[in-house]
Amino acid sequence: MKSKLYLETSIVSYLAARPSRDLVVAAHQQITAEWWEQSRHRFNLYTSELVIQEAGAGDLEAANRRLAFLAGLPSLNIHEKVMILAIALLDARAVPHQAVEDAYHIALAAVHGMDYLLTWNCKHIANATMWSRIGGICRAQGYEPPAIATPEQLQEE
Repeated sequence: MKSKLYLETSIVSYLAARPSRDLVVAAHQQITAEWWEQSRHRFNLYTSELVIQEAGAGDLEAANRRLAFLAGLPSLNIHEKVMILAIALLDARAVPHQAVEDAYHIALAAVHGMDYLLTWNCKHIANATMWSRIGGICRAQGYEPPAIATPEQLQEE
């Protein structure tokens, strides 16, 4: 049985973006494209209404490229349990108050039972210093937190 993987917005943003001249961003784009081509088939991919909203914002042409990667994926919805967990993450400062959407991405993945949350957001989501607090809050609310990873960490060997 395939593991369930939640695609956070940064993944489709890197996939759909024009090649960057910034070396770190360019490397992330390349790693993400390789993961998409070589490894995504190992997982059942999910998106959410929040990812679709974020991916659809901004430049219309770029938004259409981002949304094309999400087309056909099952979408997780935000409901009361997701909101309660997101607020708990924010209240406990497991996620900073200015990163409300990031708390919702984590809550969506946890409440909907995702095995993985795939992201390049290493400031508020894939941040090892915050992981124990995030995991503790999720468990205290009755949810097993997803493993949070970047595409580089989930590539096939």
